[in-house]
Amino acid sequence: MPHISFSALKNWDFCPFYHKLTYVDRIKLFKGNVYTAFGTALHETCEKLVLDESLDYKNHFKQTFKDQISKLGTISDSDLPMIEDMKGQGLELSSMVLTALNVKFPGYKVFSAEEQIIEPIIDSPGDYDYKGFLDLVIKTPDGKYHIIDWKSCSWGWDMERKTDKITTYQLTYYKNFFCNKHDIPQTNVETYFGLLKRTAKKHRIEIFKVSSGPRKIKNALNILNKAVYNINNNNHPKNRLKCAKCDFNRTKWCP
Repeated sequence: MPHISFSALKNWDFCPFYHKLTYVDRIKLFKGNVYTAFGTALHETCEKLVLDESLDYKNHFKQTFKDQISKLGTISDSDLPMIEDMKGQGLELSSMVLTALNVKFPGYKVFSAEEQIIEPIIDSPGDYDYKGFLDLVIKTPDGKYHIIDWKSCSWGWDMERKTDKITTYQLTYYKNFFCNKHDIPQTNVETYFGLLKRTAKKHRIEIFKVSSGPRKIKNALNILNKAVYNINNNNHPKNRLKCAKCDFNRTKWCP
């Protein structure tokens, strides 16, 4: 069964031809860097920690970060000071996660961590599924479910980033398909981004709510179905407005 993820949709929204190169032709120019290694290690540590509060998170983060760095291959000398800083920053943020959750959601219980969802996209051409992984779902004493997606960053997000349509649609899709999977009313589910701020001086972990009401879900699904329709029909026009920001610009794949 064909499927689409949020990352694939985001690439398609950026430029349908870029989506073709990355998801159909599977050409990857970006191999990762110290920032993605840090984000992956911190995400994995948060995932394990919420499931097991007795986890030795310090050793877990150190080892996972080391493993992720090793996957990058040769590291330049200029990256070494950054890597050392990140080790300390990761340990600090890991130590704050449970407290941040308890302050924001008193009495919460973990429903799932890194939960996979593979749910059919209703009326989609080609019978596509939506595929995603939910970083964390908790349930509070009032019976509500809260979907949280962790995002590592430097100092935080500005208001433009926090309200960006496509960025927030990630949580909208998660809510819609999570509710479909578990047969939970959408009114019982709220969505949040959890910012893990590497270099911030205060408020190192910021968990903020993102609205995902019926109208927003409808609009998000319209874009999803439009993408699936075009992908299914091999329609991959170039978005010339994004060429200047594209890694493939002026390469052999997109001269």
